[in-house]
Amino acid sequence: MITRIQGLILLLLLAALAACESRGEGGSAVQMTQQLSAPDSTLPIQSRDARIGPMDLIEISVFGAPDLDDTYQIDFEGNLKMPLIGSVQAAGYTAAALAETLEARLQEKYLQNADVTVRITEARKRFVTVEGSVKNPGMYPVDGQLSLLQAVALSGGATDSANPNRVVVFRQIEGKRHAAAFSLVDIRRGDAEDPLIYANDIVVMDGSEARRRYGDFLRSVPLLTLFVLY
Repeated sequence: MITRIQGLILLLLLAALAACESRGEGGSAVQMTQQLSAPDSTLPIQSRDARIGPMDLIEISVFGAPDLDDTYQIDFEGNLKMPLIGSVQAAGYTAAALAETLEARLQEKYLQNADVTVRITEARKRFVTVEGSVKNPGMYPVDGQLSLLQAVALSGGATDSANPNRVVVFRQIEGKRHAAAFSLVDIRRGDAEDPLIYANDIVVMDGSEARRRYGDFLRSVPLLTLFVLY
C-alpha cells in the first residue's frame, strides 16, 4: 500500500515539475518569506483543532436531511464526494470548518437553513516522503513534530554522493505547490534554523541519485527564504 501511494505522490510531483519547466523563465512566481510557512493542513495531529487528511473517515449529519447522513472517506487528493454537493476540498479543514462549507453549499440550492455536523471518526496515518540521495528513500509516518534533520535521519541519512548543502522541501501552501531549499550543513552548525516538516511534505536530498531523477530543478530552487511556486 505504501509503495502504491509513494508512486502516486512521485507521479504528481514529476508532473508538477514538468509543468513548471514548460512555463519558461518568466512563468514561475517567487514568494518571499522570512520563515518556512506551514502547509494548508498543518500537523501535528495532536493539535486541539485536528485537521482532516486524505483517506480519513468522517461522519456527517445533516439536520432535516437524513438521506445525507453517512460515513464518508476522504479520497487520496483530499476531496469529499457527497450527494447533492458533489466534490469538496476537505483535507486541511477542521471538522467545524468543513461543516460550515457544507452548510454554505447546501444553502445555495437545497436547504435554506442547513445545519451540518462533521466528526472525524478515523484519522489515517500521515506520511512524509524522503527522496533523492538518501540511503533509504521512502515514506515515513509523522506522529508529532518532525524537523528536517530528523526527516533525513529517518531515511538513514545522506549517501556518499549527496550534497547536504541543498535539500529541497516541496509543500502545499494556500492551495498551490511551493518549493524551498535548505542547507543541512548550515543547520548543523547552528547558522540556520532546523525547519519543521509536516505530513505530505516531500523532502529531496540533492546529489547524483537525485539529479538522475529530477535533473537540474533541485539546483534552481533558492535557498532558505524563497518559495518558488510551480
